[in-house]
Amino acid sequence: MASLKDMRVRIASTKATQKITKAMQMVAASKLRRAQNAAEAARPYATKMDAVISNIAAAANGSPGAPALLAGTGNDQVHLLLVCTGERGLSGAFNSAIVRLARERANALLAQGKEVKFFCVGRKGYEQLRRTFEKRIVEHLDLRSVRQIGFVNAEDIANKVLARFEAGEFDVCTLFYSRFQSVIAQIPTAQQIIPLEVAAPAAGTAPATSYEYEPEEDQILGTLLPRNLAVQVFRALLENNASFYGAQMSAMDSATRNAGEMIRKQTLIYNRTRQAQITKELIEIISGAEAV
Repeated sequence: MASLKDMRVRIASTKATQKITKAMQMVAASKLRRAQNAAEAARPYATKMDAVISNIAAAANGSPGAPALLAGTGNDQVHLLLVCTGERGLSGAFNSAIVRLARERANALLAQGKEVKFFCVGRKGYEQLRRTFEKRIVEHLDLRSVRQIGFVNAEDIANKVLARFEAGEFDVCTLFYSRFQSVIAQIPTAQQIIPLEVAAPAAGTAPATSYEYEPEEDQILGTLLPRNLAVQVFRALLENNASFYGAQMSAMDSATRNAGEMIRKQTLIYNRTRQAQITKELIEIISGAEAV
């Protein structure tokens, strides 16, 4: 059985850990509001961009001059999985949930005889994926030095993806990230961004308004589609940022409560051991007095 000194050290160590997890919870909570506001502010713009492109794409449907970002290469043999995760841990299952979804997609594609490549954004996703797919990772982007995610970061990622697409390195690109829903709910999401999936109008809805475009639809799409790619990546990065702080806040809250429970149990054991030791010493003193 551990000595009273060892027990005191253990209790003090657990209390120090509890202070750290509590501080991390408060920091995550303070950063969450700004990250959540940024993610929610980006959603309407990204949604409206999708709607505009869908309308133009419907008009350009079947056009021989449709951009490859919309029409695709005509094949779906090579898939690029753009996996966006966090740079740090201590956030529960946030990073592993995104990686799990990407890994399941990769295994399903490989089982179909497809070729899979990975573009990792974020250190944690890269570290997990390289254990099993190291030879399939074609690029890794580290954002640890970025203090605040900006559109320029998304543009950089989008440009790298576009360069690989134009070089004929893949046919289909799917973006993986975690969509923020609440502090306790972050939803791993897979979104195909190349070729762009255009949502079909719901059955029974009125036909969309017809527009005439100047210049032609194909020329407009040639400008909007690369911009839309950067917008969707930017939205994913903002959603990830909010999801990370939400997950970290929940994880640190749970760790703080667990530390409190450990302190309670350790203190109880310490008090019982101390009481037993005192009782033993009293018995020895009484027994010695009676012997005299």
